[in-house]
Amino acid sequence: MGKRTLKDYPHVRLELEPGLGILDLAEVFGRDAPTHLEIGSGKGTFILNQASAQPEVNFLGIEWANRYFRYAVDRVGRWGLSNIRLIRTDAAAFVRDHLEDHTIDWIHIYFPDPWPKRRHQKRRFINDQNIEQLLRVLKKGGRMQIITDHPDYWRQIQEVLERHASCFDFVRFQPTASATAGEWVGTNFERKYLKEERAFYAVAIEKKA
Repeated sequence: MGKRTLKDYPHVRLELEPGLGILDLAEVFGRDAPTHLEIGSGKGTFILNQASAQPEVNFLGIEWANRYFRYAVDRVGRWGLSNIRLIRTDAAAFVRDHLEDHTIDWIHIYFPDPWPKRRHQKRRFINDQNIEQLLRVLKKGGRMQIITDHPDYWRQIQEVLERHASCFDFVRFQPTASATAGEWVGTNFERKYLKEERAFYAVAIEKKA
């Protein structure tokens, strides 16, 4: 059997047509079901394991890095899971322009790029504008979980969340289906950082209304 390409898995890849507005998620997945959004899917470890553990849930993953995106699409395609869609795009623009209010049940943001250099920190995903959009698309009672290994980014995350704290309650972080003993989410980055004995900072919130 020859090497597979992205073209072999059109049912996994989500592509946006020019001028497309708000997505109909039931149409995207071919069913109406609870939907989880992962921002920064990487190689797909979390989304594969969680979608396998929760076949009744739809999982939409966003990844910008092309090599990770291609790897994740191939993995999802080989696993044969029908409840995952992956898209390579800018996450902030996608959430702002293509997701309807109150349509997402869970949002997962695990080890987002910290952009450690001061001149690059404006590129960090967790900022006031993006949190506003994420809270907009979350359903009432919907949850968002965030974890990072970067202390400076963690301070920024705390400050941003505090400015929007009237919209949600802090709740207990739930380890994912990928996580084994001593892990939070079981992603490739987490396992790498565990070996390096880095500290992790995790938060979970539940939207009030």
